[in-house]
Amino acid sequence: MGFFRQEHWSPWPRVQGNRQHQATRRMCSYESSFQPAQFLLLVGVPLASAVLLVQCLRWRCPRRLLGSCWKLESQEEPAPPPTPLPEDESSRAGLPATLQEVATFYQELHTPTQGQTVIRQLMHKLLVFSAREVDHRGGCLMLQDTGISLLIPPGAVSMGRQERVSLTLVWDLTDAPSLSRAQGLVSPVVACGPHGASFLKPCTLTFKHCAQQPSQARAYSSNTALLDTKAWKPLGRPGDHTSRDECRIHLSHFSLYTCVLEAPVGREARKWLQLALFCSPLAPGQSHLQLRVYFLNNTPCALQWAVTNEQPHGGRLRGPCQLFDFTGARGDQCLKLKYISEGWENVDDSSCQLVPHLHIWHGKCPFRSFCFRRKAAKDNEDCSALTNEIIVTMHTFQDGLETKYMEILRFQASEEESWTAPPPVTQPPACNRLPPELFEQLQMLLEPNSITGNDWRRLASHLGLCGMKIRQT
Repeated sequence: MGFFRQEHWSPWPRVQGNRQHQATRRMCSYESSFQPAQFLLLVGVPLASAVLLVQCLRWRCPRRLLGSCWKLESQEEPAPPPTPLPEDESSRAGLPATLQEVATFYQELHTPTQGQTVIRQLMHKLLVFSAREVDHRGGCLMLQDTGISLLIPPGAVSMGRQERVSLTLVWDLTDAPSLSRAQGLVSPVVACGPHGASFLKPCTLTFKHCAQQPSQARAYSSNTALLDTKAWKPLGRPGDHTSRDECRIHLSHFSLYTCVLEAPVGREARKWLQLALFCSPLAPGQSHLQLRVYFLNNTPCALQWAVTNEQPHGGRLRGPCQLFDFTGARGDQCLKLKYISEGWENVDDSSCQLVPHLHIWHGKCPFRSFCFRRKAAKDNEDCSALTNEIIVTMHTFQDGLETKYMEILRFQASEEESWTAPPPVTQPPACNRLPPELFEQLQMLLEPNSITGNDWRRLASHLGLCGMKIRQT
């Protein structure tokens, strides 16, 4: 309705009938006697005035009111409310408003951390990062307790130069690739910075994955900066960069990287989960207790995310995590409450909770919780001996597979337990007789946790040594 169709235009109205036809002929003859200048005055001036009026309205009316100015003519319906951003684009809403904020973000991210791993929220993103300067001798960066490392070999930086590099674990789940139902996220998103930096020799990025078949895991890269909209593309074929539980990529330049599980058509894709139980301490007289079960990728950094997420709530990890064989071709995950010790009751209406399949398959780190309450003591009955301890048993399985595969989760807590952190042990300064470059490379190889537990911590426990002694060998 806002557009016009003009097949013929005349400054004079059309007239019908014989008399009107004769009058029209006289007027037309009179019109033909007009000079061009007179015609311009009669026609051009009104048109020019109308154009000037429209321009004034455009200049005087703000843009947000311009639509309402034109609505009188077009009679269009009001515009619908803006469509919400999709999940993979929701991070755009947190982009910095000024170039100065962007510069400050990257400056803090690339400032040397003196070998420390820093956890910080920058520009609405929860990040774990480390940064340092490297020269022609090379060097390595590691993110503590995450299994993520970056090796810059000797000769990668020209003689006499120093390059500032950073390694970042991105805990903002919106930065992960947009996946189909057939694809599963099996690793963290890792950023090497500064974005686009190149070296004389390839650098090696290493991080863990949880795919059961490494040949089905494919590395992905987004050649964008951390604050830009991501553009994920596969690197080679599935299995090119993956071993049993590790993804290793030789980098020609720095960008963002992750690993995605892609099973061939007709074959079933599976990955390992770790089930982690968290709750706050059980204090004397406490009437309620909440238990939370996380369904995490079986990678060290996923567990560290859960630990960090629980800190504001006072939650502590209860016991070792349990492995779970999760398949991409099955239904939702069920968590069923089977037993509560005497003296306690379930506050929730249901004893069974569901976790959507794609929340786990796409690595969203979901959790489910149960809340328990002490039962009120009856007359002449002392329940204190029963309620100072709670024992819970739960079953978890994928929908439709309860009779084939199921994990049993047991939880126990009591008021007598010591939940306080052990006092720090004063250790003498480390005596390192190895060259710094060799020591860093050995530390990088020994530090990451293994899915099967075959790492230096297990070896140390068999030898009766603590981890601190191994670090200072």
